[in-house]
Amino acid sequence: MESLKSLKKTWKYAYGYRRYLFIFIFFGILTTVCNVLNPLLVAQLIIEITNQNVNNLIFVGFLIFLFSVGTEVFWAIGNVASNKFSRGILVKLQCELASETLLLEQKELLTNSSGVFADRLNNDCNQVRYVFVELSHTIITTMANLGIMVAVFLVNKYVFCYYVFVLCLISFCNHLRFKYYFKIDKEIRKLNENNTGIVSELIRGLKDIKVLNAIAGFTNKMKERFTTTNNLRYKMIRNNSLLWSLIRTVEELGKFGFIILGVFLISHNLLVFPMFIVLYNYQDHVFNLLENFNYITQYLKDYNLSSSRIFEIISHDKFKKETFGDVVLNKASGNFEFRNVSFGYNDKMVLNNLDFKINENETVAFVGKSGSGKSTIFNLITKLYEVNDGSITIDGVNINDLTCDSIRGNISLITQDPYIFNFSIRENLSLVKDDMTEEEMIEACRLAQIHDYIMTLPDKYDTLVGEGGITLSGGQRQRLAIARALLKKTEIILFDEATSALDNETQKDIQMAINNMKGEYTILIIAHRLSTVINSDRILFVDDGRVIATGTHEELMKNCIEYKNLYETELV
Repeated sequence: MESLKSLKKTWKYAYGYRRYLFIFIFFGILTTVCNVLNPLLVAQLIIEITNQNVNNLIFVGFLIFLFSVGTEVFWAIGNVASNKFSRGILVKLQCELASETLLLEQKELLTNSSGVFADRLNNDCNQVRYVFVELSHTIITTMANLGIMVAVFLVNKYVFCYYVFVLCLISFCNHLRFKYYFKIDKEIRKLNENNTGIVSELIRGLKDIKVLNAIAGFTNKMKERFTTTNNLRYKMIRNNSLLWSLIRTVEELGKFGFIILGVFLISHNLLVFPMFIVLYNYQDHVFNLLENFNYITQYLKDYNLSSSRIFEIISHDKFKKETFGDVVLNKASGNFEFRNVSFGYNDKMVLNNLDFKINENETVAFVGKSGSGKSTIFNLITKLYEVNDGSITIDGVNINDLTCDSIRGNISLITQDPYIFNFSIRENLSLVKDDMTEEEMIEACRLAQIHDYIMTLPDKYDTLVGEGGITLSGGQRQRLAIARALLKKTEIILFDEATSALDNETQKDIQMAINNMKGEYTILIIAHRLSTVINSDRILFVDDGRVIATGTHEELMKNCIEYKNLYETELV
């Protein structure tokens, strides 16, 4: 029942490629027919050799040649079709899984290792894509082998009973193997997720590991995890191999026993020699009947495990997705309001009954000590997290009622530590506006003060920047992120410590660019250095999750002792 539900879910990804499955099935049937007829022809060949019938010998040999060549040709055509079909499923499945992963709540991504998602995107999707091909192949060969068993029953009931007895022995050995294999396999997959996660952290944190001189410590932690996983895998492979050897031994004993049985039946006139040859040549097909069943049983269990892990994400079974409303706000004017907003990460409250209002085209700065809740405000505005209490409105509409595009399509966020993808500079910029013109791209980069640097690179805007923008300096990454955000041309722009990694001269240029946008956009700025926000229309001083003072720089210097102390500390 579980397999049927999973197969139904997987089948929808085959749309547009199903003709290749039907081609595979058709040529799979032809291949199986050739394989079934070949033993009959080989038996006939032996008879013709025994009778010294040269003419018939050549004819039968030619038929064997035709069927053998046909088997290879039909198999090759079917294999090409099956690969096209499986590839189509894989691409669609991976794309949807990636898209659904991007819709997960932020806390799901933070509380789970990246390996949880990477392993499912790669290994589990690869496991799932072959399911219909494997099922089709197994059904075709099983039907043919069942037909052979019926033929064996009609030819000689003693041989039929003997085959059933041997199959039962093999089946019992396989039951032992499966019982052990799947118990260990589930543990190994869980460990693989953790290993994939630590490898991802190795790549992302390589610089810090080197600077901290923590190579030995990190290597030891990786060794512990990899050793645990590989010891368990070795144990599974070892025991699986021993059980397979037992199964193969039973099969070989079965074949030897058939010869003894055949000699006995022939000596008692219960079986003629030509039929003994035919039945002997069909032994592999008989044993394959059980092998096919065992293989598809193992494959379906692997498939069920992989598909359940995939659809835990796609079908919202385990990981929570972001939720949005259906109200569309095509062009926001830029009015914000926080009404008694409370929010906490896990059990730690960060914002407490927060109230403030932002008017359109106003430039407002949020200042305060580290940990006061400033960045959390931006996380809530962009709906990376949902409030615990209270409400947030954009242009008078509750943020929970708006569509995703209405929120994030109207807001540009420039963060303190932006992520630059392992694409070219042009591709990184086109992520936010795939139809951007050359002029728009250059204008945004000029405004972000990075165009001149890009023009010094060998491939200019087509230069690859490496994973996380590793080939760029911190200031260059931030300026590229500013250009990327400016390309969106939204009415609302959020700067979250966006100039913190810039030198004083570049910061001055960016500050000038921000000042040039004043009055035309709603600009919210989080700043550690107060000197960068003294020209804001308003400054909100945040402390312990509340706005304790608001006003211009001059007003706060007079009326807010905390702000005055913070500003004067910066001047020292």
